[in-house]
Amino acid sequence: MAEAVAKTLEDHGVLVSEAGTGTGKTYAYLVPAILSGKKIVISTGTKNLQDQLFHRDLPVVRKALGVPLRAALLKGRANYLCLHRLELAEIDGRGHTREHASVLQRIRDWAGRTRSGDIAEVGDVPEDSPLWYQVTSTADNCLGQDCPSYADCHVMKARRAAQEADLVVVNHHLLFADMALKDQGFGELLPGANAFIIDEAHQLPEVASNFFGVSLSSRQLLELADDTVTEHLCEAGDMSDLPTAAAELKKTVLDMRLALGGELRRASWREVSALPAVTTALPPLRAALATLHEKLKPAAVRGKGLESCERRAAELLARFDSLTGTRPANHVVWFETYTKSFVLNCTPLDIAPVFRDHMDVRKAGWIFTSATLAVGGRFDHFAGQLGLHDPVTSRWDSPFDFARNAVFYVPPDMPDPNSPQYTAAVVEAALPVLEASRGRAFMLFTSHRALQEAAKILQGRVAWPLLIQGSAARGELLERFRALGNAILLGTGSFWEGVDVRGPALSCVIIDKLPFASPGDPVLQARLDVLRAKGGNPFMDHQLPAAVITLKQGVGRLIRDVHDRGVMMLCDPRLISKPYGKIFLDSLPPMRRTRKVENVRRFFEAVSIEA
Repeated sequence: MAEAVAKTLEDHGVLVSEAGTGTGKTYAYLVPAILSGKKIVISTGTKNLQDQLFHRDLPVVRKALGVPLRAALLKGRANYLCLHRLELAEIDGRGHTREHASVLQRIRDWAGRTRSGDIAEVGDVPEDSPLWYQVTSTADNCLGQDCPSYADCHVMKARRAAQEADLVVVNHHLLFADMALKDQGFGELLPGANAFIIDEAHQLPEVASNFFGVSLSSRQLLELADDTVTEHLCEAGDMSDLPTAAAELKKTVLDMRLALGGELRRASWREVSALPAVTTALPPLRAALATLHEKLKPAAVRGKGLESCERRAAELLARFDSLTGTRPANHVVWFETYTKSFVLNCTPLDIAPVFRDHMDVRKAGWIFTSATLAVGGRFDHFAGQLGLHDPVTSRWDSPFDFARNAVFYVPPDMPDPNSPQYTAAVVEAALPVLEASRGRAFMLFTSHRALQEAAKILQGRVAWPLLIQGSAARGELLERFRALGNAILLGTGSFWEGVDVRGPALSCVIIDKLPFASPGDPVLQARLDVLRAKGGNPFMDHQLPAAVITLKQGVGRLIRDVHDRGVMMLCDPRLISKPYGKIFLDSLPPMRRTRKVENVRRFFEAVSIEA
């Protein structure tokens, strides 16, 4: 793999590579990247993986090679303390509880010590603390060179370090934020690079769709209102109509959330745009945003903060009109509601042309790699999503001995996955396997509803600790799982990938269903409609390949080390009964297969004897 990466860097080519767990793919691209002498950007899926790559993997390779290297870690601006907004948060004491004031003081104390400003350094303030929103900036509210703290800005220091570095580690969200900003004429966040190495590349199409679209959130509108009031206090205290207009915007945003219904929902905008409650709430919301914009125009000359608020109001008003007006061709407009907030989105259905244009403009080498890119040994699905024409493709299977160390178990006599009794049947089939494994298992579900139902059924039925997604932060649950050594963790979504538990603490992975995306998802539904209109087969061309890649991620949780041994249990009977089941099976590692729970028991007994 290292040789293939080196050749791609030298030729400015395009490589799509699948490297199984344990191949050491991180080292395989770091070594040629460092030795190439070129300017390299490495992008990975999450901030956690980004930190791991920069702080753990990169120092090991750099030391082993013994060559000089200037490396930089660059995150999105929301990960860095904004000194100006910290000052504003201290001035604006509205609604500060004693706890709120205490946390703010801890951040202030840290602000005097930190060199990077990376909020990940502050371990005793939770990541989801609302205070972080107040003391970090967004592209909307950043004052740029007009900021009074610009000379000490942590974001600008990080970007300057990236500009001067030979190798920069980013994540996919920042990579696409850069592409989107450059597309809008705002310059380039990331340094001009000779090559881009994209790890966890299977996530790329979804992330790209979000960034090449348009969105407007209730949070953006509420932050505009709050920032207007704060800047009014600092720069234009005599203009009493500003806080009045801001308060009216906040009221209409809350009314809009109520109009969208109390349930948590993700659906096409067409489904609600004509409802009486929505058609009643939309005009006052637009009017309130337009009024605030008008009030901010004369106030903008009072200071850079209010000037920024005026610009943001104009931009958000334009987005509002774009999202609630005529839908552009080949896009889908949809919305998502949360407990107290909502987001409107306009997403392109095909990002291949725009992504290909960005690749062509950059004239660089591109390496895409992941443990899960191929479907049935082919890369057509992934390459098609990104518009990659005739890339070099390669696969390197995991060196682990799956045939000896893993058993793939499909229980017999399972009901149809659409049956109301299906989740209960999954739990009943899983109980003897959990007994044999003595806990030490992940149970992965394709929906939160199934997860919660299974959690209720399992309570009191097993002798091992139960860890339920949502009961604590993801990282805390994983730490407890490793520490306990015999727990059963029930998860969905984020637990299917990016989770690395080595050793006997994770000896069994149970998956309830083949992970087909929800047919009710508005973006998926629109994409399938386009495929159907072009004469394609939506199931075979899109739904099936996407599900295969997701399943490979879930299965990949089991064997993470040469010494790992375990059982993979997949409960879905369609794996055996449907012709497409063979495509799933052919895409998985070569594990021994069984439909008898007795063989699962014997496997665990043999593991115990060997241990």
